[in-house]
Amino acid sequence: MLMVISIIGIIAGLSVPVIKNFGKADITVSASRQLLDDIGRARQLAMSQRTTVYMVFVPTNFWTVNGTFPNTWWDAVQNAGAGEMAEVTNVLDMQLSGYTFMAYGALGDQPGQHTWHYLASWQSLPDGAYIPTWKFSDPGLVAGSENTFSFSDPANPNYFFNINPFSYTNTFPFPSTNVAPYLLQTQGTWPYLPYIAFNYLGQLSDYSGNMLSGAGRTLSFKGVPIGPGYDQDFAGGGVDIPLAQGSVVYGHDANRALQFGVPGVVETPPGNSTNIAYNVIHIDPLTGRATLEYHKMQ
Repeated sequence: MLMVISIIGIIAGLSVPVIKNFGKADITVSASRQLLDDIGRARQLAMSQRTTVYMVFVPTNFWTVNGTFPNTWWDAVQNAGAGEMAEVTNVLDMQLSGYTFMAYGALGDQPGQHTWHYLASWQSLPDGAYIPTWKFSDPGLVAGSENTFSFSDPANPNYFFNINPFSYTNTFPFPSTNVAPYLLQTQGTWPYLPYIAFNYLGQLSDYSGNMLSGAGRTLSFKGVPIGPGYDQDFAGGGVDIPLAQGSVVYGHDANRALQFGVPGVVETPPGNSTNIAYNVIHIDPLTGRATLEYHKMQ
């Protein structure tokens, strides 16, 4: 009897970590599936609306504009009313995991009277999954000084590829178009937000809708062209969006309300976005189609 109980205890001890890993694997799989589907949705929206569609992401510290807070953008949010302030609070806990779709001009706009449109509400990846901080560069930096992560090809350690930060722009109305009239009154500035874009053909594009393919492809950082091949891996060109698993911890006040502040980020297991095994969503520049690449470091 004691021997049987001991064997059961040993088996249970070995099984618990495996069961936990199953849960983590499910988070990664569901996050990958969601991001693949929504990148496909952005592409389809661009083709159906016959315009450039931007998939816009939520970085950390988005409320700081030109290094200051409060600022003209925050004043405009407050003037827009309690609804917009609640919207900002909602995206506070979407840092590193939230995104939406926008377009400047869409079907139904009058000729010469194009405006910004939100094509969906803000949404986020499943709890426990997020885009690692190194994919987001500091909007306060100048072009050329962003963080870049280099990896070796698992099939050929002597061949390296880069995953670079998102492109940024401060032209998107945030957190909704309702803030725009109040910000225009003060000639204020929108926060810098990271994005990827698809043109009316469904191809990966730059901010202006130009296809990112061939020697002339360019991405931009804060509106400054970065040059050909800015964000590419060994699969060839395009844009790569890595995924990580772990916790993004936000600050709360005494009443448990979310506070402005850069969240704490804990990868579980440590380094899973860079040095163990990592998942990368790769977007082909010519077709705009996204695929999941799983890389296991040797």
